[in-house]
Amino acid sequence: MKKFLFTLVIALGLTQTTQAQVGCDMMNLSVNVSDTGLVKLYHPGNYLTWPSNANVLEWKITDSQGNIIAEDTLIDAGGFLFYHNIPITDTMNVTSLLTNDVAGIACLIEDQLYWEEGVYPSGTTWGRWEFVYGNMGGNLSVDQIEPATASVYPNPSTGAFKIDVIQGNISNLKIYSTTGKLVYSETNIASSEMLQLNQPAGLYLVVMQIEDEVKVAKLLLKK
Repeated sequence: MKKFLFTLVIALGLTQTTQAQVGCDMMNLSVNVSDTGLVKLYHPGNYLTWPSNANVLEWKITDSQGNIIAEDTLIDAGGFLFYHNIPITDTMNVTSLLTNDVAGIACLIEDQLYWEEGVYPSGTTWGRWEFVYGNMGGNLSVDQIEPATASVYPNPSTGAFKIDVIQGNISNLKIYSTTGKLVYSETNIASSEMLQLNQPAGLYLVVMQIEDEVKVAKLLLKK
C-alpha cells in the first residue's frame, strides 16, 4: 500500500560551462533494476551536467521510520545499487543531492519507492519498485529536508539569518536561487554567526559543508 508522505524537488537552472546544460527539473530519478530485495536507481544529472567529473551525487535511502537502509557519495556516476529487506507492503524514502561546483549548481530531490504490481496480457503477474510521485509535486518542508545536524533561523527571514550546527563549524557555505544562480558563498563560518542575504524575496537552497565531513542542505525562505 502506498504511504503518501511528501516529495520535494528543488529545480535549480544551470549556468553555462563549456557545454550546454539543462535544468534540474529535467533530472527525474528512475528505477533501472528492481527486485524484491534490491533496487538500482539512476540520476541523469551526471550525464546532463558538465564537467561530469565534478558531479557529486549524495544518496540516502531510509525506511518509513527514518532508519538508514543505504547511503553513499558517488563522483562521476549516475547509478546507485542497494540491497534491502524492506517488505513489499512498505515504502522507502529516497534523497538525492547533486552538486557541481564547477557548473555552480545544486539539485535536491526527495521521493518514495513503493512496490507496484500488475498483470501482463498473458495473465502473468509482475512487480517492481517504483517512485510514488515521479519526483514532482508535494509539499515543501524546511524541517524535513535533513536531520537536525544544522538549523537555519529565522526562517522565513527578511535577509538576516543565522545557522546553528550541533558540532563543529561550517567550512563552506553556498546559497543558490531557484534559477540555479550561485548568489552567496562564504568559508569558515562559526555557529550562530549572523549572515545577510541581499537578494529578492523567494526560496533559496543553502548547502553547507560542516568540518569538511558532513554536507547539509536546507531551504531558506526570504520574505
